Amino acid sequence: QVELAESGGGLVQAGDSLRLSCAFLGRTFSLYGMAWFRQAPGKERELVAQIASGGRISYVDFVKGRFTLSRDNAKNAVYLQMNSLKPEDTGIYYCAAKHTSTPDYNYWGQGTQVTVSS
Repeated sequence: QVELAESGGGLVQAGDSLRLSCAFLGRTFSLYGMAWFRQAPGKERELVAQIASGGRISYVDFVKGRFTLSRDNAKNAVYLQMNSLKPEDTGIYYCAAKHTSTPDYNYWGQGTQVTVSS
């Protein structure tokens, strides 16, 4: 079984930065793809960025150039560095994982709240 634990959310002002962390427990981390999703108030959960087990990274357009995703296989963790935050980045950020043999993300953390004030 895989457990994920996010940390690093908070209340910041527009233009500020935050770094989210996700700790991965339970299995061989290097065999899992990882991702960050977010859910804004009143909206559906959406993908923000993902990193494959081999290290390939992809971002959605609205965070390109502002957010940086990384993973540390030695620490079983992924990080989302968020710079130049905007009020529309407000939401609950979830860490997700999937084994390389699985098409969809099927392990989820509890989420961490990010609030960006204008």
